[in-house]
Amino acid sequence: MTPTVQVRMADAGDLYLTWRWTDDSAPAGVGVVPEEQVEAAMSRFAAALPAPGVPGGLEAALTTGELATLAAESALAQYLSSVFLPYNLAVRLHELYVRGVRPHIRIQPSPRTAQLPWELIAPDPDVRLVEIADVSVLAPPGIVHAPARVARSWTDTRGLPVVAVLDPRVPGFRADSALGSVLGRMDSAAAPLAALVAGHAAAGRLTPPVADPAEAFRRTDLDRAWLSRALHAGAARLLYVGHVTAAAPESGRSESATLHLSCTAASAGCARAYRDHRPLSARDLLLGTHALAAAPDSIARTGPEIWPIPSRVALIACESGGDLRFAEPLGLVAAMLTGGAELVTAGRWPLPTDLAFHRFAGTPDTVHPFQEAVCAIDSAHESPDPVLALNAWQRTHLAAWRATGAVEHSPLIWAAFATVDTR
Repeated sequence: MTPTVQVRMADAGDLYLTWRWTDDSAPAGVGVVPEEQVEAAMSRFAAALPAPGVPGGLEAALTTGELATLAAESALAQYLSSVFLPYNLAVRLHELYVRGVRPHIRIQPSPRTAQLPWELIAPDPDVRLVEIADVSVLAPPGIVHAPARVARSWTDTRGLPVVAVLDPRVPGFRADSALGSVLGRMDSAAAPLAALVAGHAAAGRLTPPVADPAEAFRRTDLDRAWLSRALHAGAARLLYVGHVTAAAPESGRSESATLHLSCTAASAGCARAYRDHRPLSARDLLLGTHALAAAPDSIARTGPEIWPIPSRVALIACESGGDLRFAEPLGLVAAMLTGGAELVTAGRWPLPTDLAFHRFAGTPDTVHPFQEAVCAIDSAHESPDPVLALNAWQRTHLAAWRATGAVEHSPLIWAAFATVDTR
């Protein structure tokens, strides 16, 4: 049996960490990181991330930031490990490593540390945590054990279709605008995502069904009503690639995070409309029509009744996992778990698109880091253990990063995704 350690963090001025081995094979422990060290470390890490809303912020992350070059990133990873990885836990992980045992680390981050990728940190200059352990994020226990939650089992549903929402057109926004295309033109059969779509379509497992892979992208009919019908018809997985508007942590309103589908402003929902578009909010997904004043109580339905979420969900969008940065995480990840998901893979920070890599980092047009990440997550979610599969993909890119230093293998992409697991 794989040794598993649960690491829980709490913000109380200083950062408090506790860890416990579920098989009691090693002592539990407690650690404290002084507040000033936490603030300095997370500020330094945040400065290395893409900042699309800041002039030059995206280009800097891909060219001069600490995640853009191997030497700077390695130094950053060692620094983060020195701050956040408790010594006694590191000793136990090393003992397992020399025995050839790869444990599973399940992290429950505090709001301040939610963007920290534990996979990335380096307890030794030549070792990253993802090389000696598999890493996932613990789902909040209040959500996992909520009385109204009905989890759907992958074992029971794995043969059902994949509901794929791939770069939907957002009404009122051009392809090159803020809520425009994240994938660009998908008219080439050689594109990694085109091959993915073709494979699911050939197996009869794609919703919406398409005759040509290009028909799956930039659709105008993928609104909240369509999504409800598609999920009620039966789904093994939900794959969303598009835009998320994350709520600002200082707002304290994680439920305000939104998915951008093809919904017009006439769609009923809690989020305010942008031009001719009303996004689908976490509040909608949680409360459904109960949150709408115009809905009579006699016919109101909860979010999970309207959108029965399948066992596995991939939300591949900027900061789609942003609710972990809140003391009360009731954002999109929580909504998916509450709606029935066993696990959700989501983005920790803003994601550079393939166009950004080509335009700012000078990667060849034949290289598609963002699309390849989508394909890797999709493949992992088809596997018996998505956490292990996704960590294996991360190790592949880590090896290529060390060997080549090419920015397309930078942790900017492979460390951006966290899998929140209820199992």
